[in-house]
Amino acid sequence: MKEILDAIQSQTATSADVAALPLPDSYRAITVHKDETEMFAGLSTRDKDPRKSIHLDDVPVPELGPGEALVAVMASSVNYNSVWTSIFEPLPTFGFLERYGKLSELTKRHDLPYHIIGSDLAGVVLRTGPGVNAWKPGDEVVAHCLSVELESSDGHNDTMLDPEQRIWGFETNFGGLAEIALVKSNQLMPKPDHLSWEEAAAPGLVNSTAYRQLVSRNGAGMKQGDNVLIWGASGGLGSYATQFALAGGANPICVVSSPQKAEICRAMGAEAIIDRNAEDYKFWKDEHTQDPKEWKRFGKRIRELTGGEDVDIVFEHPGRETFGASVYVTRKGGTIVTCASTSGYNHEYDNRYLWMSLKRIIGSHFANYREAWEANRLIAKGKIHPTLSRVYSLEETGQAAYDVHRNLHQGKVGVLALAPREGLGVRDEEKRAQHIDAINRFRNI
Repeated sequence: MKEILDAIQSQTATSADVAALPLPDSYRAITVHKDETEMFAGLSTRDKDPRKSIHLDDVPVPELGPGEALVAVMASSVNYNSVWTSIFEPLPTFGFLERYGKLSELTKRHDLPYHIIGSDLAGVVLRTGPGVNAWKPGDEVVAHCLSVELESSDGHNDTMLDPEQRIWGFETNFGGLAEIALVKSNQLMPKPDHLSWEEAAAPGLVNSTAYRQLVSRNGAGMKQGDNVLIWGASGGLGSYATQFALAGGANPICVVSSPQKAEICRAMGAEAIIDRNAEDYKFWKDEHTQDPKEWKRFGKRIRELTGGEDVDIVFEHPGRETFGASVYVTRKGGTIVTCASTSGYNHEYDNRYLWMSLKRIIGSHFANYREAWEANRLIAKGKIHPTLSRVYSLEETGQAAYDVHRNLHQGKVGVLALAPREGLGVRDEEKRAQHIDAINRFRNI
């Protein structure tokens, strides 16, 4: 690995030089183990500790297949799907790997007793398989996490609808929380040249997810002037949704859980902010009963911030805890778009407020190829910025996942893989200087 790192850091190595580097027999990777899937049996979700289930192992380099690339990972990041994987909820991911392994001789590689996790990376292409023409060894890249086969017509208008659609590093093996990753070559995108490795790795999954959910015609189709309610507006997803709303001429109403998180939203440019803890919203009377009076109090507070208007769009991802309120506060004809259920998957809402007010609920999941490219292009142009708040070493990934699981973080948390320290990989210092305050916004609060 030292030869690979030396070549990358030299910045003078040619594509031929990188292609000639010998690949190691093994590399370090963050894994969960198939024989430990019952280790948290009987514990509540909150009490399951990723630090106990996440391992740093030496694993063999996988075989490179057609249309694939091996990437030297300089940095990655932790997403909520890595938390789910580490606590084996809603079910262990080894079932995904087993099913994928049955698809073909090539996919059998993924069905292993360990799962290398992680759905983001920034790094350098080491090898490309047969049929790869757009990328070559030495290219600096980031990767989106959409893995598809596209052998069915279903996915050709929207690749997310492919029957074999999977999320790399969650529903496939050989993910990005490692020194080397295996990806399909069509997952690769150019690394934004004004960002460091860890900054470039941070937006990936959440930036593309927020783009489809809020901006794309496949999601809410946000327009100028829309009032957009954003739950967790300073978090991994919400921090990008807030930026998209502001950049697109919409009015974000940012829901946060502390004064510190409110300050982050103000730093991004948001003005309408609700600290749900300070205002003590309790949408559930008990485990089984919601409180419509609290929905109404919440809706009244929103109208105070919008000049009497209800929200056009709700950017939903907490799920069970908030969904009833989300449906209620949306304006007539408005849209609730949901991409996750971090507080629970079994949503309850009063359907009268949906059907009688002609509201829509849209399910949104990651992004198709085009949406991922558009989201990355906005990062590269300095229109949207990373929301990186803290960086961990590969050895500290368990702690990083624990912090995300317990909501102890702001924005995104990064993980250094091969990069020996933070701040490396910047190629355009002039562009970086133009945006440095925004790049560091989540680190400075």
